[in-house]
Amino acid sequence: MFEWLFDNGWALWLILFLVLAVIEMLTLDLFFIMMSVGALAALIADVLGAPLWVEVIVFCVVALAMIFFVRPIALRHLHKGPGELRTNVARLIGHPALVIAPVSADAGQVKIGGDIWSARSKDGVPLPAGTDVEVVSIDGATAVVAALPARPEAGHSAASAGA
Repeated sequence: MFEWLFDNGWALWLILFLVLAVIEMLTLDLFFIMMSVGALAALIADVLGAPLWVEVIVFCVVALAMIFFVRPIALRHLHKGPGELRTNVARLIGHPALVIAPVSADAGQVKIGGDIWSARSKDGVPLPAGTDVEVVSIDGATAVVAALPARPEAGHSAASAGA
């Protein structure tokens, strides 16, 4: 059995490559994927006819080089971006919206982008349909909105009144 492994070392390196890649998928820290690249390099060395001790050295050198030189760069690119990046519903806060069903302190509907949301007024002031509002916060599945100052040249209500 050991003879088969020594004669078919590529299979051992391939298995090690796949196992390390699966572990990386579970951990997502870019450590095991660097080691799997080392196993891939050792597999290539085996296919080219290198002896086992050279394959092990190739594995170690490539894996360590990847960990110390490539991983920090990859992590920097992975974590690049603004620190306060808002996602999901938090990104809607501050967006303009259009009242499509009168909004009160308890109920109403607004259109934010292309989506229709249930809404309520921030200060309880009733907002008629066609009013431009701003999303102040999101409370569950309800947008809490406040009226925007009137701008006749760019308001949604002026455009919808002419239609």
